[in-house]
This record gives sequence, C-alpha cells and structure tokens, in this order.
Amino acid sequence: MKQQPERLEKIKEPKKAISRFYKALGPGFVTGAADDDPSGVATYSIAGAQLGTSLLWMAWFTWPLMSAVQMMCARIGMVTGKGLASALSTKLPRSVIRIFCLLLFLANTINIAADLAGMADAMQLLTKINSHVWVVALGLIIGTAIIKFKYGQIANLLKWLALSLFAYVISAFIIHPDWSFIAHQTFSFSIKNDSTTWETIVAILGTTISPYLFFWQAAQEVEEEKALGRDAEERKGATKVEIQDKIMDVAAGTLLSNVVMFFIILTTALTLHTHGIQNITTSKEVSEALKPLAGNLATLLYTVGIVAVGLLAIPTLAGSAAYAFAETLHWSHGLDEKWGKAKAFYAVIIISILLGIVLDFVNINPIKMLYWSAVFNGLLAPFLLLGIFLVANDNNIMHGQASSKINRIVVGVTIVLMFAASVGMFII
Repeated sequence: MKQQPERLEKIKEPKKAISRFYKALGPGFVTGAADDDPSGVATYSIAGAQLGTSLLWMAWFTWPLMSAVQMMCARIGMVTGKGLASALSTKLPRSVIRIFCLLLFLANTINIAADLAGMADAMQLLTKINSHVWVVALGLIIGTAIIKFKYGQIANLLKWLALSLFAYVISAFIIHPDWSFIAHQTFSFSIKNDSTTWETIVAILGTTISPYLFFWQAAQEVEEEKALGRDAEERKGATKVEIQDKIMDVAAGTLLSNVVMFFIILTTALTLHTHGIQNITTSKEVSEALKPLAGNLATLLYTVGIVAVGLLAIPTLAGSAAYAFAETLHWSHGLDEKWGKAKAFYAVIIISILLGIVLDFVNINPIKMLYWSAVFNGLLAPFLLLGIFLVANDNNIMHGQASSKINRIVVGVTIVLMFAASVGMFII
C-alpha cells in the first residue's frame, strides 16, 4: 500500500531541516569553534583550577552575548560585502583603524606563540620529542597550509577539526561528577569580590568575545561570496533566508564554544582545584596533573584536544590580522588569491607565525602568556565593539538592513558589561 503524499511530506520535513542546518554551517560554526583555542583552554583551565566551579555560570551567560556580537559582524560582511576593517573605516578615522590593526596583530602574535607552545607541549607528551622541535614543525606546517590551500579546502578542514572539541566534553564525563551539585553551581550567579576573580572574568570575556573573531567572521562571509563565484563588493543586502541560515550557523558555533568552556572549567575544577592544584604554568602540567585524578583517557583527550584546537585556531588568528591590514591599506587579499597577487596579505600571516615561533624560544611562561593575552583582548574588545555597533546600525552603510532591535540591545549590554568588568579588575 502506497503512503499518502501528506505522510511522505511529513517524513521528508525533518530530513530537510537537518540538511538545511548542515548546509548552513560555515563561517559562524568555524569561528565559534576557533574561539576554544589553546588560549581559551588555558584560560578556562585556570578558572577551574583557581576558582573551582564558581564561574560555571559564565558558560551560559556569555553564549547570547557572543552569539549577538558574532551575528552583528556576520551581518556586516553579508550585507555590505566588506570585511570589518573596510566597514569600520566608514565610521572611524583611518588612523584609529590602523591602531586597532596593530593592536590586533600584536595580541594575535602573542596568542599564536602561546598556542604553538601549548600544542608543542602536548605533542611532546604524546611523542617524547622536544617541544621546541614541534613549535617549529607545527608553525611551518600551518603557515604552508594557509598559503597552499584554497579557502574552500581550509574551511572544510576547519569544520571537521571543530569536532575535536568534544574531547573536553568526554573528559568531564569520565570523572563522574555529581550532576545535582553541578546544576546548582551552574545557575548560582556569584562573584567573589577579589582581584583574581575579576581578572579571570575579564580573561574569559576576552577569550570568548575576542577581537580576532570579529574580523575573521566578517572576512569569511566575504570569502563565502567569492567561493560561490559572486562579486562580494557588489553585494547590496542579504535575503531573509540567508540571514536565517546565518543565525543558525552563528548560534551553533557559539553554543559549541560555550559548551566546551563549561566542561573544561568543570573538569579542572573537580580535579585540580579539589586536590589543591591551583598554580598552573604549562598545558603539559595540566595534562600530567589530570592523569592520577581523572585517568589516562581523560589526560589523552585533553592533550589531543589542545593540538587539534590549535590547528583550528592559528589560521584564524593569523588570517584575521592579515585581513584587517589588507582591508585598511587596500591590499589585494583573500585565501583564494595566489601568492603573487597578495604578497603583503600572506606576508602578515607568515610574519605573525614566525614571530610566534621565535617567542617560544624566549623564557616566557606559556600559560601566563595565554592568560594575559586573553585579558588584553578583554580590555580591547569593548572599544572595538563600539565601532562595530555604529556600523551595524547605520542604515545607509547596511543598505537598509541594520541589525535587529534585540541584536542591538544584547550587543549594547555586552559592551557595558565588558567595560564594567575591566573597571572592576583595576579598582578591586
């Protein structure tokens, strides 16, 4: 007996929804996942080790903030066909944009150095080969891949690498936490009024709502247009379906980022903090400390996760600074461009990675470097967000498709909260 057309259509609807959701995953998903780079892993590990489960609430609290910010950046790229630096230049003096670019480059280079150090430490644990060898090898491999492969190939690779973040979710389940206690801590909004807590809050905000993600998100929306064979510069708005799909894309990426944050804080809080291990200096120490407390599998997952998320994040870090400079100084740019046509663009990427390699041979504590780069990002981000807010709400620049009212409210609240956290860090 043949099924009725109505029933067949109902069966197909969930499949269509799943297919549409998967196809919608792109720059927003990759950008959200790249947020959990070794810097983020280190910051969340420090938060868990030093403060226990007291900041678990930040995982759900920062999700709508991060999502709104990234959607605003995505909308700018989609609607205007311009990267963030180009869009900001319509509202801010070029000298200010150049200062932002320089600060972004410096912060990203420090981040790359610390990410490479964290990845190299993890590889040393896995292979017993000296970490300095791995810093050079990983830096050269990543730099070569960025130059050699096209945008579509890089985007697909980054999307699959994002799945490695589930290693941290699995690690948390291995230690068998008391979920009723965790639920209570997750929704107990509490802030200890001391400098360590406020520094950690700024660091978490800085690594979650991070400037390099703003530039990367907008730039990749433009790259998506180019990959589809369209002239991004001729873009004059986006369709309702495109915006709906982008909301799904960004929401999925930022949700993944915050879920991973939650489980990293949880794992280190219930192992390191519970056993009085609060002074973390390297990712290697975190991995080794987890072994007797959470078992070999949890240690392995944590270690492998650091390498995978570094491979995901470093192209984003180096690329975001290159896009910012290229758009500001009107260089030819894009991951689909050949070396001969975009030498300056690729030079920024190469210099950033090479400086990151060099910094590893300077006697700097990598975990502290990661942590303070996050704090620096937390201080820089609200100033940059003010400029983004002005652009995204200008109907002329946005071709009549300015950000929605709810998006404006949430981003406005984010700016106020980030300024307040920065002030709290300095005065308490």
